Amino acid sequence: MISIGGVIGAGLFVGSSTAVAAAGPAVLISFLLAAALVVLVMQMLGEMAVAHPDTGSFSTYADRALGRWAGFSIGWLYWWFYILVIPIEAIAAGEVLGSLFALPSWIPALVLIGVLAGSNLLAVRNYGEFEYWFALLKVVAIVAFLVLGMLAVLGLLPGSDAHGVSHLWSEGGFAPKGATAVLAGLLTAMFSFQGSEIVTIAAAESEEPRKNIKKAVRAVVWRLGLFYIGSIFFVVALVPWNSDALADGSYQAVLDRMNIPGAGRIMDVVLVVAVSSCLNSAIYTASRMAFSLARRGDAPAAFAVTSASGVPRTAVLASTVVGVAAVIANYLLPEVFTYLIASSGAIALMMYMVIALTQYATRRGQPRPCEVRMWGFPYLTLATIAFIAGVLVLMAVLPGHRLELWLSLGLAAVLVGVGVVRQRRSGAPPPTGFPAAGTSAPAGTVRR
Repeated sequence: MISIGGVIGAGLFVGSSTAVAAAGPAVLISFLLAAALVVLVMQMLGEMAVAHPDTGSFSTYADRALGRWAGFSIGWLYWWFYILVIPIEAIAAGEVLGSLFALPSWIPALVLIGVLAGSNLLAVRNYGEFEYWFALLKVVAIVAFLVLGMLAVLGLLPGSDAHGVSHLWSEGGFAPKGATAVLAGLLTAMFSFQGSEIVTIAAAESEEPRKNIKKAVRAVVWRLGLFYIGSIFFVVALVPWNSDALADGSYQAVLDRMNIPGAGRIMDVVLVVAVSSCLNSAIYTASRMAFSLARRGDAPAAFAVTSASGVPRTAVLASTVVGVAAVIANYLLPEVFTYLIASSGAIALMMYMVIALTQYATRRGQPRPCEVRMWGFPYLTLATIAFIAGVLVLMAVLPGHRLELWLSLGLAAVLVGVGVVRQRRSGAPPPTGFPAAGTSAPAGTVRR
């Protein structure tokens, strides 16, 4: 359920409308390309994670395969990314809950952070319990939407003003804004899939990490296909891509055309659940990456200290405090907050690139991986690296994404520079690769 819940957030229920407006019905191609990329990256990550489960996941693998500088820089970039997810999700939940209970939005935003941070401080089991139920509610909502969408398309939904699939071509054709718009929609679609890798971090703390990671990686293919692409298909089939109704969110626009009673309130509840799930995962993921960095000597040693139940409480508290500071910045210094968010805009792509490069280097050193293997190695791995590089170039070309790219690259350059200096000062040897698959877990793995 963590593997399912980690990727389903407000980006599907609300944010996907931005991609639809950018590319029209051809946004389906954007989501297919994004899904294909994530499936390939997850297969590569799964190959390494099944053989060597670790709470540092790809950061630890990069440390071993590419060098300490790589593990250091991508680990801190990833921590920064999820630190900023905390205020993004808390603010979204605060706005919905604030309007429902007539409160200033910052109050429910901070209360939600406090509740989920407190849960994470107690035991990793609490994170799993919360995420299980959050994920289950999201899955129920999506399945219900897909069923209603199918009935509407077939004309079997009583009272619905939406039916058939004519909107796929009736408003200017399937690709009304051309191929360039499909690429623009790809950027939005790609970031909607961020979160699949969380399961390789969480599974390292489970009783059977290799078995759980293997199952979760296999689930990625059908999950992405059914939930995301299926949902977007019904959105562009049942609502005109240029409809003003999409401004309120793609799901709500469809439900309104179906004349579902209380569609707005239903989506408010679903949205709060979705952002709470992402917030819960953000606190967990940021703290575990900080823990792993500390175990490798690349973060304050206090982050590696765990409670009796195995929780790195200092790492949880530190990550939460920085997230709260970002929430406060949103309300007091909105211009600064905008730049903070932009600084994480390309980190997901950098993470995918590091995973691909690490898997390529690791596989070359170990021709016989464990039971999870990257397909078509090395050709698909190299194709994935080239594709990610192309998307980064695309961000530099499209005006709306340049600030995100340059701020992210600037932050990455600083961290890489610090990582290289630290590696040289420590006299760390060249990358040594991994021990044989199936040997004891590397340092930094905590299982409870």
